[in-house]
Amino acid sequence: MNNKKAVCILSGGMDSTLASYIAKNEGYDIIAVHFNYGQRTERRELQAFRNICEDLEIKEKYEIDIPFFSQIGASALTDKNIDVPTEGVKPGVPITYVPFRNGIFLSIASAIAEKEEAQALFIGVVEEDSSGYPDCTDSFISKMTGAINEGTKESTKLEIKTPLVKLMKSDIVKEAIKLNVPLEHTWSCYKEEEEACGVCDSCRLRLNGFKEANATDPIPYKA
Repeated sequence: MNNKKAVCILSGGMDSTLASYIAKNEGYDIIAVHFNYGQRTERRELQAFRNICEDLEIKEKYEIDIPFFSQIGASALTDKNIDVPTEGVKPGVPITYVPFRNGIFLSIASAIAEKEEAQALFIGVVEEDSSGYPDCTDSFISKMTGAINEGTKESTKLEIKTPLVKLMKSDIVKEAIKLNVPLEHTWSCYKEEEEACGVCDSCRLRLNGFKEANATDPIPYKA
């Protein structure tokens, strides 16, 4: 029986899905964690998460509700009074950034990892080709790893693995195709749940990644 366990933070997006497939290929038994945090596409992301867990034959999974992000607001993803930008990716931290989201996700996932006696925690953060989020950097993850291991039991030695952090979106698409990741089950759009909008930052990054990889995105987009 394999006792090599990894907690995978799995949003249902392309990046976290690929990271989960990499974890499986590295021989880990996966414990999948998904967060419902009041995001606009919460229902569609949850559907993607469940589909991908089925694809990966994951038996151990957590669906965690975090209602306070909507109360905090300050992000176009969690406050419907703020429009999701559609004019293209711009320098700086965008309004779609959810304050300290990955820090909070990592903290909760680490508590689960400690309980489950997992050795690794996978998160699909991307530094170079991201939307400018400060909680997606190698430096941030490194510091969080130190804090998490400092604040858990001595027997808990958790490695936070970020296999995509230095990749471009086109590299992610190519690697996903190579590993037979079911990209048709993933969802990236910030705005829509039936057909992707194609114009939000996340859709633009995704579509550009497929274009540069000379591949076709299998999810539906608005005409």
